[in-house]
Amino acid sequence: MVGADVRRRRAWSGARVGVWAGMLAVVLAGLGLADRAGIPALAGLPRPAEAPPDTAPDEPPTRITLGPGGRDVRLWGDLNDGAAARLRRVLDANPGVVRLHLTSDGGLVDEGAAIGELVAERGLVTYVPDYCVSACTLAFVRGRERLIVEDSRLGFHAPYEPGAFGSMVQVDSTEERGRYLAAGLEPDFVDQALGTPSRDIWIPDAARLRAAGVVTRVVGPGDLPDSTLDDDDSLAGARAAVLRAVDLLAPFAAQRPGVLDGIAARYRDAYRQGRSESEGLDLIRAEAAGAIRTAFLGTDDATMADLGRLVLDAMAASGSEEACRAVGRDGDLVAAAEALPDRRGLGRLGGLLDRAFAGPAPLAARARPTPLLAAASTLHGHAPGCAALRHRFAGMLARGDTLRLREALLGRTARRLEASALPGEP
Repeated sequence: MVGADVRRRRAWSGARVGVWAGMLAVVLAGLGLADRAGIPALAGLPRPAEAPPDTAPDEPPTRITLGPGGRDVRLWGDLNDGAAARLRRVLDANPGVVRLHLTSDGGLVDEGAAIGELVAERGLVTYVPDYCVSACTLAFVRGRERLIVEDSRLGFHAPYEPGAFGSMVQVDSTEERGRYLAAGLEPDFVDQALGTPSRDIWIPDAARLRAAGVVTRVVGPGDLPDSTLDDDDSLAGARAAVLRAVDLLAPFAAQRPGVLDGIAARYRDAYRQGRSESEGLDLIRAEAAGAIRTAFLGTDDATMADLGRLVLDAMAASGSEEACRAVGRDGDLVAAAEALPDRRGLGRLGGLLDRAFAGPAPLAARARPTPLLAAASTLHGHAPGCAALRHRFAGMLARGDTLRLREALLGRTARRLEASALPGEP
């Protein structure tokens, strides 16, 4: 769930439909599944341009889907005409639903309010895994419990109606004020929310939201089902989420598309099973680390030596015993690339992957390679410390012992594949 942008949403006009056109669109990247700490704050983003709102009636319908186990409903997209009625039908057909996930940059005030009535009527918990802006907040604040993660974004501004030449005419917000106050929000907070100009947006932090009674609890990414694919749980959507989470996999799209699709399919399965965002991210990262190790099977000695130097540098920069072991013992090349500052490790590993893909494709291994040191630790119950790992790698590099370096990073599978390519071997 990484990255953000601002765009103009169409303004819905009509007899006091009182539009809060969502002025925010968020491009998901991470998930959750990427590291959510990398999502930039939106408060400092520029306002939309002064172009008139798009009034063409071609917006896609609000996406409303039932989660696994029948306990969660996921709502994604603009709150368009009929969204509340569709949600009611889903809830009527699934009385076990207890929680509504909301990811929306606004829409019709009447739809937001009607969804809020449904939430209150059914006693649902509301949850914002990423962003909920404008009219969406009218639904969120009616939750029996109102949950966010630390960097969820709730956005507020004054309601408006579209005027001539693309202008935004701020309208009376008495009804919205009453709804917020009835939900228990602090009056000063409501004043600031509805006092924010229609072309602006106010995104309070989690502490302010809790203090004002907007949010009742901040949850972790491992506490609730993943919502990363709420907008698109197709294989293509899962593939895009995987690439956002681990951009080192980008070369696989062209060079090993089947590998990338396999990771995406397994991640989508985890999402559909109701696994949490942190579990989904762990799965993607583990799959990515295995795929990257496999890509180096059979690579030339010079590339393998450069990979060993990268791993040694990453262990030195890792900052903790646990992180060092993940790199040196477990062969986590994703963690190795991320350990070096200023994305230098990502650039180095990306270049090494390009070299590996430029050579002959490795012979197919029956299973993902397991680094020899990790296998030995599992077998003997002894895990070498960071200092010992660094000493081993430095020694192998100093001796030019790429065969043992392959085993340390890629496991005995690499040695067997290398041996099979020797002259005279069958």
